[in-house]
Amino acid sequence: MERRKFTREFKLEAVRLIKDRGVSYVQASQDLNVHPSQLRDWVKKFSDDPQHAFPGHGQMKPEQLEIVRLKREVAKLKAERDILKNARRSLSSCGHRNGLRYVLSAPRGAAVGFLVASTP
Repeated sequence: MERRKFTREFKLEAVRLIKDRGVSYVQASQDLNVHPSQLRDWVKKFSDDPQHAFPGHGQMKPEQLEIVRLKREVAKLKAERDILKNARRSLSSCGHRNGLRYVLSAPRGAAVGFLVASTP
């Protein structure tokens, strides 16, 4: 059985039917072919936040948008931190071998490097 989807307008009209016109949940559920508990849920969501109730598919409340933005920012900052950690590790692994200064240009343990300076 496929799950039914209801538009925002349908939900708002169902809530108006119950709250404004005084139709009972049972009668409204029979008229609209929706379970009474679903109608109660819609009325509760509308009562909690009428302006942002039923935001629709793919749309989020302002609080949810802020959470998503902050999560992206945290991920970006962690990536930048990791880059700086790896750069510091690479610089601390500088060494002198056979009179040559050798710096790793890849993360620790990689065998990639380049010649920085030589001593006579």
